[in-house]
Amino acid sequence: MLLLNKVALITGGAGANGLGFATALQMARHGARVAILDLEGAMPSEAAAKLGEGHLGVVGNVTDKAAVDSAVAQVVARFGRIDILVNNAGITQPRKTVDISAADYDAVLDVSLRGTLLCSQAVIPVMERQGSGSIICISSVSAQRGGGILGGPHYSAAKAGVLGLARAMARELGSAGIRVNCITPGLIGTDIIKGKLTEDRKAEIAETIPLGRLGHPNDVAGACVFLGSDLSAYCTGVTLDVNGGMLIH
Repeated sequence: MLLLNKVALITGGAGANGLGFATALQMARHGARVAILDLEGAMPSEAAAKLGEGHLGVVGNVTDKAAVDSAVAQVVARFGRIDILVNNAGITQPRKTVDISAADYDAVLDVSLRGTLLCSQAVIPVMERQGSGSIICISSVSAQRGGGILGGPHYSAAKAGVLGLARAMARELGSAGIRVNCITPGLIGTDIIKGKLTEDRKAEIAETIPLGRLGHPNDVAGACVFLGSDLSAYCTGVTLDVNGGMLIH
C-alpha cells in the first residue's frame, strides 16, 4: 500500500461523485487515514464513514481562517500528524467577462485561491515539525488554455492563481522537506457538470480528446495518490496534466 501510515486531509471531499471523495477513497485503500473537510451541509462525517473505520469528517469553510485552523487542529488531535493535504475545494460559474459581478468574483476566487492559501498555511507548521509533507493543489486545464468548457474567466484566473501559488510554495518549502505540486484536470465527469452538458455535447468533446473520453474522478484520484506517495519523492513544483490529451503543450 502506497500510503500506509500516512494521514491525508482532503478539502471539499464529501461529494460522492466528486474528485475529493474519489481521492479519499483511493487514499484510504492505499492505507492512509483520511480526514475530509467540507461544509456542514455536505456531511463530511458521513462521507468519512463510507471509507471504513478510522477516518474523520470535519466541518469547516475553507474561506474562513479560524474554521480552517480549527479543522487542522482537530485532525492533528486525532491522528497526531498530517502528511498530505489535497487542496480540492473549488467552485465554478459559467459567466462571460462583462457579466462577472463582484459577488461572483469573490465567491470563485475565495474558495479556490484563498482556500488553497489558508489550508496550506494551516498545515505547513505541522509538516515543518515532521520534516516532511506533500501538498497537492487542484488547478484546471482552464488555467492553461485560457478558459474551459463551463467556467468563466474568473474561474480560469482563480485556477491560474493556484498554479502560481503552488510553484512559489514549492520553491519556499523544499528545504523543509515539504513538496508542493499541482494537478490540472481536464473535463471530468463529476456533479459539477451534471445537467450542464447534453450527452451529444459530451460525445463531441470526447472526439477532440486523444484518449477519446471524458475523465473519471478516479483518474484524478490516482494522480493524487502518486503525488502523495513516496513514488514522487523527487517531484515538487510539478504541474501534472490529467486531461486525456485535451491540452498537449
